Amino acid sequence: MSDAKNIVIFDFETTGLSPKMGDRPIEIGAVRIKNGLLVERFQALMHPGIRISSFIENFTGISNKMLAEAKPCAEVMGRFCDFIGSDNLVAHNASFDKRFLDAELHRISRGYSGQISCSMLLARRVLRDAPNHKLGTLVDYLNIQTEGVYHRALFDSEMTANVWLAMINKIQQHYKMKTIPFALMQKLCKTPAAFAHRTILNWK
Repeated sequence: MSDAKNIVIFDFETTGLSPKMGDRPIEIGAVRIKNGLLVERFQALMHPGIRISSFIENFTGISNKMLAEAKPCAEVMGRFCDFIGSDNLVAHNASFDKRFLDAELHRISRGYSGQISCSMLLARRVLRDAPNHKLGTLVDYLNIQTEGVYHRALFDSEMTANVWLAMINKIQQHYKMKTIPFALMQKLCKTPAAFAHRTILNWK
């Protein structure tokens, strides 16, 4: 059974909110975690084929000038698909990132075999006392040291990895579990917060 500490955590910066409305990625960042340690990084800007708005430029710090020299989405996403391999995936607000991942890989007739889980949904079950479950809030709540800028894909991936591992460690320590299956994390994300404790006990 796959361990929740062996994963690829990824994040997109995009031209907008929905690939169905024609939005495309402009940056992908990812980290590979093996046995709870960060062992590999992936980061690339990508040209979306359209100009990005001043709002997106200000939000991400990524400019049209920067993207002018970037490789096209198809090339970058092909390399990212190779990077994923067969690993399971995690993203913060995964429903957003999964939409773009699926849309871009469909364009190049590629796919992935791993499962996807959401660190934000897990935080709502495991870190219920946090003020909210935005990535930056959780990083502060867990006293995780930061050196970087939010809304850049690699930094957000690294912070998501820290939050994810902190939650896994919290479960391990509280429930005296040596390993945490990725499938349990997926199940918790679909379980009402009030029943999370019972779900973990039943899993044991």
